[in-house]
Amino acid sequence: MNITLHLAWRNLWRQPRRTWLTTGAMVFSNILLVFMLSLQFGMYSMMIDNTLAVLTGHLQVQAPGYKDDKKMRQSIPDAAALGASLRAGLDIDTVAVRGAAFALASSEERSFGIQIVGVQPEHEARVSTLPGLLSQGRYLRDTDAAEVVIGSVLARNLRVSVGDELTLLGSGRDGSFAAAVVIVTGIVDSGMPDLDRSIAQIPLATFQDMFSMGNHAHEIVITTADLSRVAEVQQAVEKLLAASANLVVHDWDTLQPSLKQAIQADLASAWFMYGVLIILVAFSVLNTVLMSVLERTREFGIVMALGLTPGRLGRLVMLETALMGGIGLILGVLLGGGLIVWFGFQGLSYPGMDEMAERFNMPSRIYPQLQLIPLLLGPLIVYVSTLIASIYPAARLNWLQPVQAMRTA
Repeated sequence: MNITLHLAWRNLWRQPRRTWLTTGAMVFSNILLVFMLSLQFGMYSMMIDNTLAVLTGHLQVQAPGYKDDKKMRQSIPDAAALGASLRAGLDIDTVAVRGAAFALASSEERSFGIQIVGVQPEHEARVSTLPGLLSQGRYLRDTDAAEVVIGSVLARNLRVSVGDELTLLGSGRDGSFAAAVVIVTGIVDSGMPDLDRSIAQIPLATFQDMFSMGNHAHEIVITTADLSRVAEVQQAVEKLLAASANLVVHDWDTLQPSLKQAIQADLASAWFMYGVLIILVAFSVLNTVLMSVLERTREFGIVMALGLTPGRLGRLVMLETALMGGIGLILGVLLGGGLIVWFGFQGLSYPGMDEMAERFNMPSRIYPQLQLIPLLLGPLIVYVSTLIASIYPAARLNWLQPVQAMRTA
């Protein structure tokens, strides 16, 4: 094996320019795959965080069935105390309690059906970006004040502004008539018309009083430091809730299944383009290896006449390709990893991103993530594809006739 390895390494550098050109193509494709995959994973994390930060959060504690049915009676008893217990038990402050109901909102001129969300003003800003997206007025302050923050499209439809009154009519948890008059203190412009058309937030205590909720609520929203901790925090929450009957913990994947599907669709389309790149590199390697085999036809004929089997020659050709692919893999991973580390600290921005970030309360730069899967997946696929590309030139030696090969000029 040492002799075969030595011969393979020596043969590889018979034509150093051709070897480096082919290796360079592999290195370039590996760097591109490492960078693009890492950038995509970083963008996916940012997209998930930004989407979940609007309302959903990374985790939610709910009553069984509430996620699908959204019924008023499917509520969490003593929700505020449970939220405080989770903040203490998890040692994080990104926990907020919410109630949700549908009601009719009426101004002096118009009426619209909307979703009323009862929030804890002192905690909501830690789990949601909506308090930071006010275009007019201020966010909620008092826990039991008769005030409301509404979406910009809803404000336009109702023809109200900051300081105007809204009458809210709905049905309470016990089936009673629910009504309240609230003052508009702020208008949210999230940039999402569907949300801005239907959302209205009032203090949780006001919500509970209006809808006869008592101390009940519907959601306890929890956000984590990053996505990698979601499973860990979920297990911790489930342990803390072990004594609480009839409560379930949903992660973001369960709450927002369409988000994961969108990411999978985007990744699938990206892999189509990556596949084209990998195929081009594989054909480049095939061309290089085949030319190398054809140039050495007379040499192969001589060694076969001396007793060397086509199988050993084929393994020699495969080993040459493996060495060349290994160089491309190592250099591609090192250079691509270095590039990701650099942009991981510096961040990546493009024209218009600062304005978009300010508009939607998002980070102004993208930070690629240096992870094992995006770092190695692309280069390993390129490496395997180069080995597959060398199968035909290696197998071609099985049909080589020593006498005819030695006559080759």
